[in-house]
Amino acid sequence: MKAVILAAGKSTRTEPLTITRPKPLLKVGNKELIKHLLDELVGLVDEAVIVVGYKKEMIIDALGEEYSGIRIVCVEQKEQLGTAHAVLQAESFVGEDDFFLAVGDDMYKKEDFEKLRKHDYAILGQRVENPSRFGILELRDEDFLKRIVEKPKEHVSDFVNCSAFKLKPKVFDYFKNVKKSARGELEFTDVISELCKDYKVRVVETDSWMAVSYPWDLLKANERVLKEIRNDISGEIENGVMIKGRVSVGRNSVVMSGSYIEGPVIIGDNSKIGPNCYIRGSTSIGSNCHVGQGCDIKNSIIGDDSNIPHLSYVGDSVIGEGCNVGAGTVVANLRHDKENIKSMLRDELVDTGMKKLGTIIGDGVMTGVNTSILPGRKFWPNTSTRPGEVVEKDKTK
Repeated sequence: MKAVILAAGKSTRTEPLTITRPKPLLKVGNKELIKHLLDELVGLVDEAVIVVGYKKEMIIDALGEEYSGIRIVCVEQKEQLGTAHAVLQAESFVGEDDFFLAVGDDMYKKEDFEKLRKHDYAILGQRVENPSRFGILELRDEDFLKRIVEKPKEHVSDFVNCSAFKLKPKVFDYFKNVKKSARGELEFTDVISELCKDYKVRVVETDSWMAVSYPWDLLKANERVLKEIRNDISGEIENGVMIKGRVSVGRNSVVMSGSYIEGPVIIGDNSKIGPNCYIRGSTSIGSNCHVGQGCDIKNSIIGDDSNIPHLSYVGDSVIGEGCNVGAGTVVANLRHDKENIKSMLRDELVDTGMKKLGTIIGDGVMTGVNTSILPGRKFWPNTSTRPGEVVEKDKTK
């Protein structure tokens, strides 16, 4: 059996992180999203067809020709004409095989795919409290799909499309009936709605799907991944270090005296932690990093080759690769009125749904000493602050 994984799009909602890399290569638990998906498919498929486009070379280099026993084939979507067009690029590679279809930047569980493969045609659905921003599954006969309705104004159901399917090659016959949507794209959801007219498409319910739609969703995904890590100390732990809970420390990394780590925490290879720092739960620190004297890091993702060397606080934040956080940088992560943190998305102020959210920092950013960052502010790649600067708006240049 094969898998088709969509990884071609340019995600603007996850900027600034996706300015320098495709969304499937964003990391949680020090591993790319698309690799987490492939991990769940190990033992279920022998080949994965990856539909690439935006910064395709990065995905091709990251995956190579094989991943944990799964043969990797990359096919390019040269024009971004919609999800149906993206899936169509894989038709000749699928051949006569049944296949899974999924997006390369959401979180799934293996048991979801095991349930899907029991049926000729199936779609993964999940009940959510606020379905308005998703495609909604309209059902017939309780267990089968009637159609997918994109962001309906009136209530249809609380089942949302998780963008994971089990399909037979016959599905490709239905692409010819699909016309461009209101946003000018060929939508795969329309293909499925057409398929439902002739075939029963089983709705398989899950409660483990996690959409990564915005940068702050990475923190939720990271927390989920870290709940499953085991104690694994491959690096050096000096005398005078306190470790509680599950902690993973990579090869050639050192945790220096006076450091206090409350798991779950994962630290990559060749990193230096300490002395005298406090690393709190649900934190991922990449490889070749330094978190040093007097720093407090909580519920955050720190990318490879980034440094927070002394006297800084970073909470509920995502920091890209190759960044340097200057001494005394403080990230605020809570509003005084305790309301949800809001963040700018292009020209719109978006409610993140989070009471605590710090900063989202792209690759190559440098902050000057004693920088103060207000909640929900973002930094575009390679931007910087002056010493003592208060960041009240997104740093785009």
